[in-house]
Amino acid sequence: MTKKKARKIRWGRVVGALLIIGIFTVGLFTVFHYIEGTYQAFNQPLKKAEAESFQGEKNTQEAVNVLLLGSDSRGEKAARTDSIMVAHYNPKTHKVKLISLMRDMYVKIPGHGQQKLNAAYSFGGPELLRKTIKMNLGLDIHHYAVVDFKGFVKAVDLLVPNGIQVDIPYEMSEGIGMTLEQGTQQLHGEELLGYVRFRKDRLSDFGRVQRQQEVVSKLKDEAISLNSVAKLPELLKVLGSYVDTDIETSTLLTIGKDILTNETGEIQTMRLPEDGSFENERYEGVGEVLEVDFDRNEDVMEKFLGDEK
Repeated sequence: MTKKKARKIRWGRVVGALLIIGIFTVGLFTVFHYIEGTYQAFNQPLKKAEAESFQGEKNTQEAVNVLLLGSDSRGEKAARTDSIMVAHYNPKTHKVKLISLMRDMYVKIPGHGQQKLNAAYSFGGPELLRKTIKMNLGLDIHHYAVVDFKGFVKAVDLLVPNGIQVDIPYEMSEGIGMTLEQGTQQLHGEELLGYVRFRKDRLSDFGRVQRQQEVVSKLKDEAISLNSVAKLPELLKVLGSYVDTDIETSTLLTIGKDILTNETGEIQTMRLPEDGSFENERYEGVGEVLEVDFDRNEDVMEKFLGDEK
């Protein structure tokens, strides 16, 4: 009787096969988790009562402009928003662009004369702020989202539990309830909120706007992964208690998926007013304001939003 020749095991192929099976299994779990979370998200929409009074045109076929507002008003009716941004999303190119609006711009507010931009939110909520932006900059706003800062903290810790790295130029402590040391730091939700909200910046409010844009871009970069996409429905569920918006859950899921899978590419940012297009002034009863050349800034903004290549 002849002995059968022993077959040589090709461990490289075995390991490769196991790796493929593992990736496939993780992928199936991720897709299942995403579908399950999506179902839960649709049953817990983010829409709030205030959305009924918002009159932005609902046109999802073309690029949409979403007014993003940060607030910690704790329910006060006359609260002013702490940050004002416009997120521009093009569903055809999947590109996202971000415009930060300086809240101290001296603007015409319908029915209230001239005031700082963020006063419009205090007088009439997102709808009056929408009208004010349209009147002064000619920009149509289609949707809005007011995010309580508690929701920001929870969203950061959910998407990037290891935090994000930032270079802190100098010690930050006054007014933020903590001390952030100078140097490279890995910041989590609460600390990151303190970083973007610090008011005693050497560049005044301009420095704070720069930090806001920096954090948005870095959060997007850090969150890009298959696991983050799976967390998207859970993220919407968490934010349900902290976000007032008129955006449908399906639209949020679509935009969020594009961002977290990097379909949007790098988020382009700009700030209005641009350098050299404003003067610092002080008016009695209003305080320090920015007197802005709105025609110039509208032209710059249209060029920024119009380049969709």
